Amino acid sequence: MGSGPPILLLHGFPQTHVLWREVGAALSDRFTIIAPDLRGYGESSKPEGTENYSFRHMARDQSALMTHLGFARFHVAGHDRGGRVAHRLALDAPDQVLSLTVMDIVPTHRLLADLTRDVASAYYHWFFLAQPAPFPEAMIGHDPDRYFESCLLGWGAAELSDFAPQALAAYRTAWRDPETIRGMCADYRAALHYDFELDAADLARRVSCPALVLYGAQGAMARHYDVPETWQDRLSNIHAQALPGGHFFVDQYPAETTQALARFLEHAEG
Repeated sequence: MGSGPPILLLHGFPQTHVLWREVGAALSDRFTIIAPDLRGYGESSKPEGTENYSFRHMARDQSALMTHLGFARFHVAGHDRGGRVAHRLALDAPDQVLSLTVMDIVPTHRLLADLTRDVASAYYHWFFLAQPAPFPEAMIGHDPDRYFESCLLGWGAAELSDFAPQALAAYRTAWRDPETIRGMCADYRAALHYDFELDAADLARRVSCPALVLYGAQGAMARHYDVPETWQDRLSNIHAQALPGGHFFVDQYPAETTQALARFLEHAEG
């Protein structure tokens, strides 16, 4: 939707592109909004094989999508898993990326290599979902709403009432599909078995385009990390801001998210 410079908006776990309904609409008077479902999520394809769910594969999907739509260069912003895809896209296709925004994440390698007891407790799902198939798929499939809603509420300062009814309905429709559950588990398996090594190979590289780090002031990441500091050796031109709310601040505070993102994009546009 919209018109103006293109911005690719990437959602995270356990959501879909519907995450961006308010932010995208608010930005569409100044930007062209492209908001797909990630591979394995929502209505996007769900190939077999863990190796097909690395952030590199997901980033290639987005690069191909934007090329297909006629956008040679674009801004990219991602929340949660979408932020990891966005970071990989900026590393692998720097000539395409005008600016990078990551939301409420620390770098994948940093989280896994320096794992603490508190982070492991808060982000246990990384290791549960990565267990061999079909164990987590079967456990989650018994009651998908209960499991995924516990995720929405588990990472800081969120209640179900923070999620708009139409958004929550869309998320439930997606995660009730056994193939989506399989795809999401494959995403987390790939993080441990493929993305960790891919990130290790790029530890000396910095993304040079303007970059924004947004994070929830009451979220699990803010409790356990100095979130901007974790990105200092990954991003050369970094801006950072804490927003109210927890991990799902995009759902909780869309107006504040829009304001922070618009201000940064206008700066990046010069």
